[in-house]
Amino acid sequence: MNIFVAKLSYNTQEDTLRQSFEAFGEVESVKIIFDKYEGRSKGFGFVEMPNDAEALVAIDELNDSELDGRTIVVKKARPKTDNDRRDGGGRGRY
Repeated sequence: MNIFVAKLSYNTQEDTLRQSFEAFGEVESVKIIFDKYEGRSKGFGFVEMPNDAEALVAIDELNDSELDGRTIVVKKARPKTDNDRRDGGGRGRY
């Protein structure tokens, strides 16, 4: 299951996030999203857990919990769709 984690401290490291989720089961991957221009965290990321039952427990236990001084939001990630593109809202070149 792909899990969305928001309201992360800009100082939270992927290892810290991984350890929080490993308390509930196997973690396949952890990715904190960084601003490519500023090089700092955008304050959100994704955690993948292969066992859905463990992932649901992790979501339930970690949502609204504190990590690195911030109350985080944890929920099942929505699948990316074509509408999620950031190409100017479908406007073409003139």
